[in-house]
Amino acid sequence: MSIKTVFDNHSEDYDSLRRNLIPCFDDFYRTAIEIIPFNERKNIKVLDLGAGTGIMSEMIALKYPESEITLIDLSNRMLNIAKRRLSKFNNRIKYIEQDYSIGKIEKTYDLIISSLSIHHLDKNEKKLLYRKCFNSLTQDGVLINADQVLGETAEIDKIYRDKWIQDVKNNGVSEEELSAALDRMKEDKMSTLLFQTTCLKNSGFCNVNCWYKNFSFAVFSGQKKKKQE
Repeated sequence: MSIKTVFDNHSEDYDSLRRNLIPCFDDFYRTAIEIIPFNERKNIKVLDLGAGTGIMSEMIALKYPESEITLIDLSNRMLNIAKRRLSKFNNRIKYIEQDYSIGKIEKTYDLIISSLSIHHLDKNEKKLLYRKCFNSLTQDGVLINADQVLGETAEIDKIYRDKWIQDVKNNGVSEEELSAALDRMKEDKMSTLLFQTTCLKNSGFCNVNCWYKNFSFAVFSGQKKKKQE
């Protein structure tokens, strides 16, 4: 089953389950927004990769009222939900239905952000994407990725998975909902945090840092800076 089919099929119940399936929801998303380094009145150009139903884009639109945001996602059904969510910001929001791992990023942006999407790419696709993002950022622009990461060893990763299952059950997720989530996760191609921060550095990013981590949930970023002479 393709990623597009998976998310098309689960688009309507995606938001209702999101908070229960992300035990650290508030800290996870809040950190991603807090580390955006721009003045809140600045007219920043933003690209949201794998934007889904627009959760992250809405947070940015509210905090940065002059921002212009482009959402890209391969699921038309997810984007339709995002359009409803973001209708009050309609004059500064654009939507692209596309697989962002294929082809170029056509414009330049001050901020490229992604949440719970890049883990669907394999290692080589991640390397290529991070390089594309670097090339598509303005000077001093920032890439922020809030995502799930693989444990550095199989033993650590098992601890991550077991902890997540226990937490979501404690949050009231039913066996049926958990089974559906685990089925969706079969499409995941998670990589370790170390692998991805190394990819950012190798792509030219500076100030690469992990700002938040809760078991498999991590928020990390890199900035495009002029090279020191």
